[in-house]
Amino acid sequence: MKVETLVSAIGADFYTGVPDSQLKALCNYLVYKYGTDSKRHVIAANEGNCTAVASGYYLATGKIPVVYMQNSGEGNIINPVASLTRPEVYGIPMAFIIGWRGEPGVHDEPQHVYQGKITLSLLEEMGITSFIIDKDTSEDELLNAMKDFRKKFERGESVAFIVRKGALSFDEKVEYVSSEGSVMTREEVISRIIDFSGDDAVVSTTGKASRELFELREAREEGHGRDLLTVGSMGHCSSIAFGIAAQKSESRVWCVDGDGAALMHMGAMAVIGRSGVKNMIHVIVNNGAHETVGGMPTAARTASLAEIALSCGYDGAVTVSDRDSLDEALNDAVCRCGRELRLIEAVCRIGSRDDLGRPTTTAMENRNSFMDHLKSL
Repeated sequence: MKVETLVSAIGADFYTGVPDSQLKALCNYLVYKYGTDSKRHVIAANEGNCTAVASGYYLATGKIPVVYMQNSGEGNIINPVASLTRPEVYGIPMAFIIGWRGEPGVHDEPQHVYQGKITLSLLEEMGITSFIIDKDTSEDELLNAMKDFRKKFERGESVAFIVRKGALSFDEKVEYVSSEGSVMTREEVISRIIDFSGDDAVVSTTGKASRELFELREAREEGHGRDLLTVGSMGHCSSIAFGIAAQKSESRVWCVDGDGAALMHMGAMAVIGRSGVKNMIHVIVNNGAHETVGGMPTAARTASLAEIALSCGYDGAVTVSDRDSLDEALNDAVCRCGRELRLIEAVCRIGSRDDLGRPTTTAMENRNSFMDHLKSL
């Protein structure tokens, strides 16, 4: 189905969400048509954030907003749906468009399997009626579903379109560009982190960062016990690293974060900053984009994550954008680790190798080898 058909059937003029590879056609269409004009399209920090933004839009206009996300974000919408938008509270209707990763019977990565299994039942528990869109869904079927959905909107209820893999298409080409002044690649940054981290524990964020870390270890024949690859749970790797650092106070712990992930649950930085831990080095690789799911821009393009870290209580934080400055910052962080909590914001460009693979070990194997390594520290 052409994404324009879906957009026309819904008839909304405001979209907000978190990018998803399954919804790449929709994401590209929205950027192509609206860019990031806040009156028409807002790329949010997390799914609860966009549900609240959509609520504000409805309160201001009385019109139905659309919220898009991967099904992994359903957990983030439970609170605002249950305590804000439901008819028992404010009765704020909206249409969710949800990419169905891990659909039962369709091969996917391990972090999506259980989420895919409970996608429909979670919506049902929240009182959100769903309609599944696949490659064969006709425009008439979609329009008939919308007739029923409009009745629900009148009662202050929300609905959801569940999008199967490959169900939507968009013909126009959309290119996402790197932030101005970006010269390093993410893989170069991660390679230098490996050089400086030695046998330290490393926790890496979901997406291409963990995939690159895995393949760099493979190329160096170093094994994978030092690294916890956070394949799911976007936005939480810094909290995982902090939880480890607090218990392993005599050991250095590294967090390899992404800008989209750091923004998703940025409150974690305030918790880490006030905690008193001094043995954690937090590196945010900032390419200003949700690159793993297509390249849509993040708010980190205009925010200083280093300044945010300092205001949250980190002892030191710097922004670097070239290899020499990166090496200097990494060396300084290692020298000060144990006495200071440090953050490095490494600005890099969008892009990864065409042949970038995925980890060949299971999540459970990763957990076990990582825990064994922690015992040795």
